[in-house]
Amino acid sequence: MKRTWIKNARIVNEGKTFHGSIVIENDRIAEVIADGTLPLHPCDKEIDAGGCYLMPGVIDDHVHFRDPGLTHKADMHTESTAAAAGGVTSFMDMPNTTPQTTNLEALEAKFADAATKSVVNYSFYFGATNNNADMLSQLDKTRICGVKLFMGASTGNMLVDRMASLRNIFGGTDLLIAAHCEDQGIIKENTDKYKKEYGDDVPLALHPLLRSEEACYRSSELAVQLARETNARLHIMHISTAKELSLFSNVPLVQKKITAEACVSHLLFTEEDYQTLGARIKCNPAIKTAQDRKALREAVNSGLIDAIATDHAPHLLSEKEGGALKAMSGMPMIQFSLVSMLELTEKGVFTIEKVVEKMAHAPAQMYEIQNRGFIRKGYQADLVLVRPGSEWTVTTDCILSKCKWSPLEGHTFDWKVEKTFVNGHLLYNNGEIDETYRGQELRFR
Repeated sequence: MKRTWIKNARIVNEGKTFHGSIVIENDRIAEVIADGTLPLHPCDKEIDAGGCYLMPGVIDDHVHFRDPGLTHKADMHTESTAAAAGGVTSFMDMPNTTPQTTNLEALEAKFADAATKSVVNYSFYFGATNNNADMLSQLDKTRICGVKLFMGASTGNMLVDRMASLRNIFGGTDLLIAAHCEDQGIIKENTDKYKKEYGDDVPLALHPLLRSEEACYRSSELAVQLARETNARLHIMHISTAKELSLFSNVPLVQKKITAEACVSHLLFTEEDYQTLGARIKCNPAIKTAQDRKALREAVNSGLIDAIATDHAPHLLSEKEGGALKAMSGMPMIQFSLVSMLELTEKGVFTIEKVVEKMAHAPAQMYEIQNRGFIRKGYQADLVLVRPGSEWTVTTDCILSKCKWSPLEGHTFDWKVEKTFVNGHLLYNNGEIDETYRGQELRFR
C-alpha cells in the first residue's frame, strides 16, 4: 500500500478554500486533514504544497482529440498529455472522427485505443445521426458519457436535421444528450447573402454574422423544447450568445435536466480579437460580441451556465488559412484552460471556488461520474496543484498538442500547473510527464 501526504496546501473544494492536507492511498483519497493535524498512519512520500492551491482535477466534457483518422493534427496520446499539463485529469471525446463513432464497433475501438494511448481518464460520446436512433438502447450507460447531437453544420452524415429523427433521439435514450445547436437553414441564408457580396470566401470578421445569434438561438430553443416534451437530459454545449441564456434556469444543478456549457474561448475572446488573432480563434459557434462575453461570464456566476469546457479542436496552422468559409474552425485550448480561468479570478471575473465548481464539480454531477470531481474521502485521487505568482509565457516550445500552436502564444500567465495526479499517480510534475502511465475509463451511475 502506497501512501502520499500532500501537506500545507490551500484546498479548494465544494465552495470553500481552507489550509490543510490530503493523504492519497494507492489510487484514492484516504484522508482530508485540517491544518495542523497529522495523518492517521505513516506515509511513504511527502509533498510540501506550500504556496499552492490543491483542487480536483479538471473534467473536460468537450474535446476533439482527432483519433482515429485525423491523427496528422492530433491524437489520443498527444492531446491527453497536453491535458495533463493543464491540470485536466479526465476528458470526454467527440464522435466526429474517421470513422465516425456512430456504431457500436467504432465506439468499442475508441475505448480499446484509449486504453493504450491516453495518460488521463477518458470516455466517449456516441454520435447520433438521422438513421441510428435504434442503437441508443444498446449503449452501456455505465461506460458512455452521452449522445452527441449535431443540430447544426457538421462533417459527413452527422447533421441531424429531420424532425422525426430528432424526436426519436430525444425520446429514445436516458443518456445525457450533448447538443451542438446552430440552425443550418439560417447559416445557409447568411452565407449565400455574403457570398453574393464577397465571393467564394468571406472576410473572417463576418464569421459571427454567418453563424449568427439567431442561428444559435433558434436551434437551442428547439433543443430545449424537445427536451421538455420528452423529459430528456439535455446539455447544450458552447453557448455563445446572451440571447440563448433566456432558455436556461439558475436553480441548483441537482434539480436540472437541461444544462448549459460555456467554452473557455467564448469567455476569453470577443469579435475584436479577429483583428489580431485571425483564424486562430475561428470556431463554431463563432466568437461573438463583448456584450455576449460579458453575459456569459455573468451567467457562469449566476448559475445559468453550469459548466466550463474547452471544445479543444486542433488543426494544423495550414488548415487555418483563409476567411470565414475556408479556414477550418476550432482551436487547441486544453493545456491552458485552467490557468486561463484562474487568471480571470485575479481580474474579479470569477472566484477560484467558482472555477473549481464549473470545471470539476459540475461535470461530475451532470454526467453522474462515479467517485470523481471532488476532494472527498474514498474518491479517486484526481488532483492538481497550481501555484499563483509564478510567471511564464506560452511559446511553441511548451505546447504539447500535436498541432504545436495556440491562440495564446506570447501570453504571460501568473498561474502555473505544477503537479497533476491521476488516480493517485503523479503524472505531471513541473514540466515532466510520466509517459508510461495510462488513465482509466470513466464510470457513470
